[in-house]
Order: sequence, then structure tokens, then C-alpha cells
Amino acid sequence: MHISTTMTTRITKPEPTTHTIDATDRTLGRVASEAAHALLGKRSVHFAKNMALPVTVVIENASKMHLPSTRTKGKVYTHYTGFPGGLRSMDMEEMIAKKGIEEVVKKTVDGMIPRNRLRAPRMKNLIVHA
Repeated sequence: MHISTTMTTRITKPEPTTHTIDATDRTLGRVASEAAHALLGKRSVHFAKNMALPVTVVIENASKMHLPSTRTKGKVYTHYTGFPGGLRSMDMEEMIAKKGIEEVVKKTVDGMIPRNRLRAPRMKNLIVHA
């Protein structure tokens, strides 16, 4: 005799959460990796690889971050425009002067998020305050 039962899995909708990270006297990589870890939802009990959880990460005091001069002069950001001879490069010092420290932090966290469809919705939840 075979008894048929139906199994159902209930997925509860997670509540929006906010993580605040103080970047005062901390290095860029440590702050960025903590932010990326939170954006991925790994701190949540509702973690799922195929979902972008409603987690907002706020990084405060980014201008007070510890950045040695060897890092600001040595780190080079490159991108290609798509045209012949269109390889453009800018070091971190120029990036901070032109676009601000917020853009440097965002680019660093962006590099730590997996390259898939969930990357853009996750990065929208990152807020950086100088």
C-alpha cells in the first residue's frame, strides 16, 4: 500500500535590513569585503544563492579610511572605450580627485560581487557616505 503525500516548501519573504559599517581608520579591502559579504545576504538566515535579499549596506566616514600613499599612487583603474586605441587608465589618486572616495569604494565592492544577473540589484543597495 502506497500513501501519497504532497510536500510543500514555503519561502518566507525576508524583512528589509540595514547594515552600517564605520570605515574610520580601516583599510579599503576590509571595509569592502565586509560590505560585499552583507550585500550577498550571507549574514541573513534567508540566504539563497538565487535571490538578491533586501539588505541595505551603508558605509559611513569613507573619507576617514586608511589609504597609504603607495596604494593611492600604485592602484590603476583601466577601462576600454570600444574604439581603437581607447584604453584609458586612471590611478586611485586621480579617481578620488575627480569622482570622490565614494566611487573608489563602490568599484572595490563591485569587484567582490559575483558577475551574474543579481549583481546590479545588489549594488543598488550600497550607500557610501564620505
